[in-house]
Amino acid sequence: MKDSAQSPIGPQQARPGTFNALRYRNYRLYWLGNFVSFTGDWLDQIALNWLVITTTGDPVMLGLVNLGRGLPILLFAILGGVVADRIDRRRMLITTQAAAMMVAIGLALTVALYDSAIWLIMILATCRGTIVAFNQPARQSLIYQLVPREAMTSAISMNSITINMAKIIGPLASAAIIATLGITACFIANAVSFTVVMATLMLMDLPAQGIVREKEPFLATLTGGISYLRREPILLMLVAVALVPTFFCLPYLQFLAVFAAHVFDVGAAGFGTMTAIAAAGSIFGALLSAHLQHDARRGSTMLLFMGGFGVALVAFSLAPSFYAAAPILFIAGAMHIAYNSSNATILQLTVDDAYRGRVLSTLFMSRGLRPLGMATMSLLSVWIGPRLAMGLMATVVVVFAGVVWMFMPRLRNLTI
Repeated sequence: MKDSAQSPIGPQQARPGTFNALRYRNYRLYWLGNFVSFTGDWLDQIALNWLVITTTGDPVMLGLVNLGRGLPILLFAILGGVVADRIDRRRMLITTQAAAMMVAIGLALTVALYDSAIWLIMILATCRGTIVAFNQPARQSLIYQLVPREAMTSAISMNSITINMAKIIGPLASAAIIATLGITACFIANAVSFTVVMATLMLMDLPAQGIVREKEPFLATLTGGISYLRREPILLMLVAVALVPTFFCLPYLQFLAVFAAHVFDVGAAGFGTMTAIAAAGSIFGALLSAHLQHDARRGSTMLLFMGGFGVALVAFSLAPSFYAAAPILFIAGAMHIAYNSSNATILQLTVDDAYRGRVLSTLFMSRGLRPLGMATMSLLSVWIGPRLAMGLMATVVVVFAGVVWMFMPRLRNLTI
């Protein structure tokens, strides 16, 4: 059997399994590259935030730098999806990785030579966000070329596991590097990580991309994607199912700091513990989604996971103590990733490959929605308290899941 997504898969070879996607060489290279890339991203993110707060001492500047990273993704992700549908995706990924490496080197030089000039840091952070807006649609679109359809649930779930492993390992590694070698070393390590990612991309044995639209007018490609989504109400609802919880529920990860300090009074150690519990739950949720395989490709399963995510956060907001909240937080992390993996799998298997980059790019607008959701939850917490703020926003997702379940039977009964 050829180790390729394009190879015929016999009945005995196609048995679903949690780690099924890792049987394919191209996906193993992709998985390794993603793990290194996401870990490097955390090195960069932690070091950048620490650099800004220690250099300026101003939380407002920290917010502006992070806005510079997040806003370009909200504004340009759809354009990144258009480009991903016009040119070879692997070539696009290698190009964006090289550009991101230059930004990481620029940050290291800014610290070493320019005394951490905040204006340079803000420019480089904005450049990084813009690069991510073009990198992520191509990265996600490429998965479909790496594994057969029956391994898609496993591939997306394994990708979620990678993200959450990096979420644990990256900050720990960043703290160790900053303590021993300094902030500059984090940016250098991140720059080196891009060479590994580019190497894994070049080692892949991929067939030529089926549809490349380099000669089509850019605006025609953009409007074609919008028209395609308008013709496909199921895809529109799948995108909504991805974005609504991002705004109303996903800020809970950043908001754990508020619960640690003002609700449970457990300090920084408690905050770190809660973050780790949520990450551990996310890994479990990704494994659960991969294990379920066929069930994870049902609209009803996806909606149950999404509703479960909202219910878990409502329960967390009402928990009387840190010890009562901890297991609920684990469930919330599991439900979040399980619904997210299920949604991404159904989208990948439903969308026409000619529009894949443009449709998937709408999901990465969520990185821009997340700060807006966090700001909304923070403002609500000032008016009605942290518990009610989180509980109210999570309730919106529970109600949304119920409304979709009742009034969108095509999505509820969807099976891929």
